[in-house]
Amino acid sequence: MSWFSWLFIVWSRSSQSLLLVWLVGRELGIRNGLLCDQMLTCSRWGTPSSQGLFQDGDVIIGGLFPLHYQPPAIDHDFTQLPLLQKLFKQNSLIYILSFYLPPLSLEYVPLQYIYAMVFALEEINHSTMLLPGIKLGYHIFDSCGRPPWALQSALSLVGGDNTSCGQSVPMIIGGASSITSQILSTVLGPLSIPFISYLSTCPCLSDRLQYPNFFRTIPSDIYQARAVAQLVIRFNWTWVGAVVANNNYGYMAVKEEIQEAGVCLAFVETLQRENIISDARRAALTIQASTARVILIFTWYTDVRELFLQLAKLNVTDRQFLASEAWSTSGDLVQNSITSKVAKGVLGVATRSSAIPGFESYLRHLHPIHHPDDEFLREFWEVEFGCSHRTSHKSNILTSNPPVMSDHKSLKKVQNLFTDASQLRVTYNVYLAVYAAAHALHGLLCPIKDSSENNISTCSSPKQIKATELLQHLQEVNFTTPQNETFYFQGADIPAKYDLVNWQKTPDGTLKIALIGHVDGFALHLNESAIQWITGSSRVPISVCSEICPPGTRKVSRKGEPLCCFDCIPCAAGEISNKTGSLDCERCPLELWSNAKRTACIPRQLDFLAFNETLGITLTTAAVTGVTVTTVVFVVFLHYRHTPVVRANNSELSFLLLVSIKLCFLCSLVFIGRPSVWSCQFQQAAFGISFVLCVSCLKVKTIVVLAAFRSARPGAEALIRWFGPGQQRGSVCLLTCIQIIICTIWLSLIPPVPRQDLGFQGSKVTLECAMVSVVGFCLILGYIGLLACTSLILAFFARKLPDNFNEAKLITFSMLIFCAVWVAFVPAYLSSPGKYTVAVEVFAILASSYGLLFCIFAPKCFIILLRPERNTKKYMMAR
Repeated sequence: MSWFSWLFIVWSRSSQSLLLVWLVGRELGIRNGLLCDQMLTCSRWGTPSSQGLFQDGDVIIGGLFPLHYQPPAIDHDFTQLPLLQKLFKQNSLIYILSFYLPPLSLEYVPLQYIYAMVFALEEINHSTMLLPGIKLGYHIFDSCGRPPWALQSALSLVGGDNTSCGQSVPMIIGGASSITSQILSTVLGPLSIPFISYLSTCPCLSDRLQYPNFFRTIPSDIYQARAVAQLVIRFNWTWVGAVVANNNYGYMAVKEEIQEAGVCLAFVETLQRENIISDARRAALTIQASTARVILIFTWYTDVRELFLQLAKLNVTDRQFLASEAWSTSGDLVQNSITSKVAKGVLGVATRSSAIPGFESYLRHLHPIHHPDDEFLREFWEVEFGCSHRTSHKSNILTSNPPVMSDHKSLKKVQNLFTDASQLRVTYNVYLAVYAAAHALHGLLCPIKDSSENNISTCSSPKQIKATELLQHLQEVNFTTPQNETFYFQGADIPAKYDLVNWQKTPDGTLKIALIGHVDGFALHLNESAIQWITGSSRVPISVCSEICPPGTRKVSRKGEPLCCFDCIPCAAGEISNKTGSLDCERCPLELWSNAKRTACIPRQLDFLAFNETLGITLTTAAVTGVTVTTVVFVVFLHYRHTPVVRANNSELSFLLLVSIKLCFLCSLVFIGRPSVWSCQFQQAAFGISFVLCVSCLKVKTIVVLAAFRSARPGAEALIRWFGPGQQRGSVCLLTCIQIIICTIWLSLIPPVPRQDLGFQGSKVTLECAMVSVVGFCLILGYIGLLACTSLILAFFARKLPDNFNEAKLITFSMLIFCAVWVAFVPAYLSSPGKYTVAVEVFAILASSYGLLFCIFAPKCFIILLRPERNTKKYMMAR
């Protein structure tokens, strides 16, 4: 049902229906009488009312082209008042709600396709080498871009309807969409009618089992999809959006090639011709909200035009578009002012371009006066020049009075999409399809017969052409085009060749299409320096969900998000990643460590307890202070050596004890500094011997205290005589010699050696004195511990002996501190890493030395220096 019939029914209930219909026809510009014919041509399912473009011949070739395009109807979302159309003004205004369907618009580019077919057929008819003696005719219908109307026209062509003699066509050239070609090939398949498409790119059509009669002169989408995927990967775009037609076109690129290449899709929006306004608005809102800066669009150029209109309304002008061949070279879009605002810098794949000699001159010499039966040319002329044919339109309802067509009008100086032959892409595909059809007919009708002079082709009668034989010859077509290109079919396809184009802004603000590379099969050849991006500069846009992880980090996927959305986590200490986008970090060898940026393994620095670091300085200061204090105490005792406090409990042992404590402080210094063979051996020996000497003195002093008090008992006088000064010195020497023997045997057999500790995971390698055998070290510590425990027990028993100054109490406290320090030393030593093991041992030496010094000698110095009245024999002996 046409829009006119629908409108008549809607308003038939009103008494003003006839008046309104007449007013609509007058006011809506039907002055050229075309609208009714257009709607009747493309709105009925049944019998076509237009004869199309016809030229008789010995063989008629059919053609289907989407000459008319129906703009999207007004999308009534009931958010605003309906659009009112002003119809007539006399005494008052009369309005009508605009619920009519929009008129069909004539598309100039498909019109060029039609005359490319006519031009090619005329070339062939004038050729003496191709189909000599046979005239090719044509019957061309307007499919209006709708599969039902294309199918209706195809059936009319195959059935021989509406031709002068009822002659059916043996072959059809057409199919402006893959879905149309699928339908036509399926319907015509049982009849074996060959069908050559110039614009159907779906890879599904390469299936010879399902579509055995289908051929095309445009490459399959699989090559275009691979080229687009290569472009996306080449420019490191991992986060792209996609807008595709709601059919098979584009799904190959989006679902297979793009995603299989590791690129994530931020969104996939579909556009459907019937709901193009609402779909385009939804897609535009999605593009505006998305973080993707690169948008891939696979759909027909009329849909792209509506999408750009919606984007312009939202002022979205910072997106980089990737174009499919269906719109990458659309002059209608390039010349549109809205497009220049939204889509400058478009990068696209385009059907290869080739020149057709003489075609532009042919177009510019077309005139309806010379082709009175050409309805397509007449309609174009009326739209372009606003004039009409001399005869009135057939419509008995709508009439108009446009200017009469003039003979002086010409296309010689007209510049539009119809006359533009600078880049013939799809037009050239139509041209190739005609020649492929002609060569197939030539192979069928004109076999070559040998002659003595040359090969002469004689053509048989074309009246009885078997479709199966013609289909077989079409599959075997192999010829050289007038442009000296070899043409042949690989199944249903031709070898893939594309151009890579870029929309660049000219100085006057318009857009031009620049060639920046080409695609040959799956090989991509691109001149990156020639590209002008959306920013107007040569800097490649960035479109990623997450910035690529720099060296020194690794990728960690975000839960619930695509793989392209991730976080960058720094590599752990001792691990590196020396390239961008690393999934894992590599661990460095033991002798190496990661640098600060975690990008390379570098040799680990030697680390030891040095004198010039904070810890070394602190411990050295503590040791030197201890030596100084011990020396001061020694001088004080030496000066007051005749006083009772000094002489009590054997002053000789007191001086020896001070010397041993001083040695303990000094031996701690041996542990600080770079370990060497001699320092490793000397430090343990000095430590063991110094502390044994110290503890031996304390033990002997404790025994002396006990012996002194025991001697006061009857019969015990001999005890103090037996353990006199000589025996005390001998005991100290004996106990110390045992430690000396242990150290000598240990250091002679398995001494400590300097070694790098690689077990500690860090940027530094600890240089330490390794205990090759811990038995010797344990014996040294064990012997010191045995003496200390014995001294503690003896001092503990003597702590309550009656005396104002009982040194046993001081020894008890000192031994408690000594034992506590070294008991705590063992776990601390075993758990400390690296150089801190040495620091723990030095600290234990200093702590125990200070404990002995202060616990034993601080009270005595207090009496000597601050309480001299107590430094008397009477006071010392008082109970």
